[in-house]
Amino acid sequence: MLCFTLLAAGCSTKQVVVEGNFPKPLLDPLPITLGVIYPSAFAEHEFFDEAKGRAESDWLVKTGEAQVEFWDILFDGMFDEVVHIRDWETVQRRAAEIDGVLIPAIGDLQYTVPTHTNVKIYEIWMRYEFRLVDIAAIHQQEDGALSFNLDERLAAWPITAYGKTPTAFLQTDEEAVNLAAVVALRDAGAHFVTSFGGTPDVAIWLDGIARREQDAARSSNDQVGDPQPVVDSAEASTAEGEPDSGEAL
Repeated sequence: MLCFTLLAAGCSTKQVVVEGNFPKPLLDPLPITLGVIYPSAFAEHEFFDEAKGRAESDWLVKTGEAQVEFWDILFDGMFDEVVHIRDWETVQRRAAEIDGVLIPAIGDLQYTVPTHTNVKIYEIWMRYEFRLVDIAAIHQQEDGALSFNLDERLAAWPITAYGKTPTAFLQTDEEAVNLAAVVALRDAGAHFVTSFGGTPDVAIWLDGIARREQDAARSSNDQVGDPQPVVDSAEASTAEGEPDSGEAL
């Protein structure tokens, strides 16, 4: 009876598994083969907020699946090739092709709902931490898990995101929280695209890739050379006096 009373008073858990429609960005892909590692804390991300009183509900919001889906779509549209690194075998097999490895993490997530703000607006703030490392910085631990040394990173930078939606347009609180999370994800993607090349350490990395490609192209041209045609002197003298008959069909 006590349990029923508490539930009736509002101390239940509202659960949201974030889902959304994420279109592929209209971008000219960078000529880069990017490795991506989604740590388990990222791929299985969720946050839990315990009710502060009987009039409120606990909230469990799972964003992990939506995070992976969204960033996969964004990266596929932004880079020539994306290699998902899930094991040491992939590191060894694709190391020579991968220009760098991106490792995202969620540093913080905050939210407000009407019971917190007394306004019919749901809001979500997320802060990401992105780390870019060379493939050589990825190591295998004794248990088989992959890790990297923080001192070996090429770049590290934060991305913030914000999403909100009014409950008036939706049927339930869960739908409103879901939409706020989807809007926050899209906001994060927009910030990532606009800030990626402008991040100083990332810009240095991009310049290095461009220089290596130019050096490789010059080396290839030097090896091929530009051979000159050899014309027999007798044929040349004869051809000077004859009209050009064109290429035979």
